[in-house]
Amino acid sequence: MWGNSRVPEVKTTRVADAYLRLKEEILSNRMPSGFQAPEPEIATLLGMSRTPVREALIKLEAEGLVELIPRRGARVLPVSLEDMAEIYEILTALEPEAAAALARRRPSKEELSGMEQATLEMEKALTANDLDAWADADDRFHRLLLELHGNKRLLAMVSVLFDQAHRARMVTLRMRAIPEDSTRVHREILEGIAAGDEAGVAELFREHRKRASSELLDILKKFRLSVL
Repeated sequence: MWGNSRVPEVKTTRVADAYLRLKEEILSNRMPSGFQAPEPEIATLLGMSRTPVREALIKLEAEGLVELIPRRGARVLPVSLEDMAEIYEILTALEPEAAAALARRRPSKEELSGMEQATLEMEKALTANDLDAWADADDRFHRLLLELHGNKRLLAMVSVLFDQAHRARMVTLRMRAIPEDSTRVHREILEGIAAGDEAGVAELFREHRKRASSELLDILKKFRLSVL
């Protein structure tokens, strides 16, 4: 009995490992849009058996990152202009309200330390002209805000959208202006939350998402990037 109880734990660990590794490859565009390979080949690339890789791919398919094709393996899905317009519309509706609710309860300096660190890293990354580090810190800022907000269902739902938006951002990052304004707004949002400025934080966040959406969609239209 005791020996059998360890089998699901080991399996779960391997599935989680395969899932995280594949997701990182996709989000970083090392497995770019359109990448396709049979499951055995993907398993070989990861140095793992097929079973955990298969289960990881099923989870990634549910998140809209890959498509499983019978007898042909898995394909990394594109993110279309329409997809990104829908994603940013949802983020623009949900994130400002979450930020306002967080400001309402005036989190402590300790609670905001993660967001403060992410903001500092964004500022340092700009100085160092390290856009990849900037994008990682930006992504972390948004996720930490929702974690502090505390609605687990909202975090789970929006995290999937964050992943898809992150892919688009990484592809178009060097086609945009240096994100100085975005970094400044993140600092202002953080200060507004600390000060309990619900209305100000909501407005800042809403305008921030609208500008980001407009900029991204304009790039996709201009360069006709129907797939990322």
